[in-house]
Amino acid sequence: MSVEVERKFLFSADTLKTLEEIGVCVGQRQFQDQYFDTAKFDLTLRDMWLRKRKGCWELKCPTTVDETSEEKSKAAALCTRYKEITNLPEIQLRVEEVMKDVCVDRETSSSQEDGEAWLSKMNLVCFADYTTVRRSFSLEEEGVQIDLDEADFGYHVGEIEVLIPEGGDMQSALEKIQRTAQKLGLTGDQRVEGKMNVYLKRNHPEHYAKLLSTHVL
Repeated sequence: MSVEVERKFLFSADTLKTLEEIGVCVGQRQFQDQYFDTAKFDLTLRDMWLRKRKGCWELKCPTTVDETSEEKSKAAALCTRYKEITNLPEIQLRVEEVMKDVCVDRETSSSQEDGEAWLSKMNLVCFADYTTVRRSFSLEEEGVQIDLDEADFGYHVGEIEVLIPEGGDMQSALEKIQRTAQKLGLTGDQRVEGKMNVYLKRNHPEHYAKLLSTHVL
């Protein structure tokens, strides 16, 4: 299982020019994201994000943060950290743990079902559906990827991302992101909103407000 360490930023034509000078474009692609939760937001209120992208499932879960000096640093405060689970049976088991009040027959558990019947069994519905055009760049520094995203609801945002194994060197990942941010000329000490934040704010203000009140966003 990997941990995604990521810093979001707002980009301009100058950012793109800099990236073309210091990085290598590794392609452009378009994809649709669908996010799922219950009507009571049982997953997202726990900062768990169930997503389907190009036919593949992924569950992003919060990591346990150690209160060390590097985790309290300014660079760390600008980044998010999520465990990424891509194995469908494990995803379903994690979701089942949250949905303890949902009756699931363990003999024919959702992890063994074909298709998407498990979604209805756990009362999961799609609450966000949007398409993104992404341009990706890699830097000489190993393990750093930069994505420039343009969502179909009119929001553009960049991401500096480093993937590390669970329990891996978080300090090194944060340092790589900080060096990359400096190369891109990024300033400011406030986190930039991701696509989901903006999508919910515009389309589902009640859901957005609940996530704010519980300090998920």
